Parts: sequence; C-alpha cells; structure tokens
Amino acid sequence: MAKETGANIAVAVSALDVYRVASAVSIPVFVQHVDTARYGSTTGHIVPEVAKAEGAVGTLLNHSERRIGAGLFENIVRAKEAGLFVVVCAETPEEGARISAEASPDLIAVEPPELIGGDISVSSARPEVISGAVSLIGVGKVLVGAGVKNAVDVSKALELGASGVLLASGITKAKDPEAVLYDLVAGLKYA
Repeated sequence: MAKETGANIAVAVSALDVYRVASAVSIPVFVQHVDTARYGSTTGHIVPEVAKAEGAVGTLLNHSERRIGAGLFENIVRAKEAGLFVVVCAETPEEGARISAEASPDLIAVEPPELIGGDISVSSARPEVISGAVSLIGVGKVLVGAGVKNAVDVSKALELGASGVLLASGITKAKDPEAVLYDLVAGLKYA
C-alpha cells in the first residue's frame, strides 16, 4: 500500500515479531519498546542493538500501554546510541515539549489518554492539543493519535500542523482494516 499510494507508512511490532515482519515487508518496522540494557546479562530485556540487528529501524517509547516514567531519558539515549529512529509518546503537549527539550527524540506522538481507543478523534474533540503541540515542540516533530479513524481525522491533524498520525485501535478493531487504512491514507491528500 505504501508504494501504491506514496504514503509514508511504518509499523510498530512486538520485539518477538521484528525479524519476521521486517523480512516480509518493505516499509519501516519499529519495535514497540526497547530497554536500556546492553549486551550481557539481560534476561527479559529488549536490547536496542538486538532490535536493530533483527530489522527494526526505530522504536516507539512511552506508549500509553507501556509508560516508562523517570527512566525515559535513558531509554531514548540508548535507542539513539543503537541507531534507532525514536518516537516518544506523550499525554500532553507540555509533556511532549519537556521530553523533546530533555532528550531530543526524532518525533513526539501526543495522545490524550481520555481519547485513546475511543470513537472521537483528537482532531475533532481537542484540536487545540495538536496546534499546541506543534507550537511547543516544533514543526515537523509532532505526530498525534487517539481516536483517529478516518481521512477527515488525518486531514484535520495535518491542517493543524501535525506531521502524521499514530494509529492502533482504529485499524486493529476495524472489520476491514485494509479499507480503513486506504481511507486514512486518503486523508493525506486533502491536507
């Protein structure tokens, strides 16, 4: 679909699936999380260099389902040391700005927790979150997520200054994920 539409699409998968997915697709594959661990005694940890060796080009850190807390800065540093592209999730524009200033990840994905997995997108319910995030974090540095389900949501997010969207439940819970993905990509053309 990325080749067909020209859309910049990446997928974030479990560390257990990175090699299999990266071997099967031509789009960038991100690992859903990495730890600060280094090679050695790291039972149960996801070593950033191992994720990269398995085919990951980046990582998604601090997602609402895997918040990191006080150690986030170290996770970002370790991921960047391994050469991974780093996307960090934040609940608010202010949190995103603080993370960006402290650790300089490649992108910040702002997702208001009360809208995640819901039926109303951040573009509709809280457009000021998007424009505020762009204002605080910078143009070209912000993705948004939470409730994004269709081309209108994507188009509005881009109009408000976001560089793209972060998706999960809008695709995974859809009856026809492929059709939904095509609709979402159509939103890129209307911005």
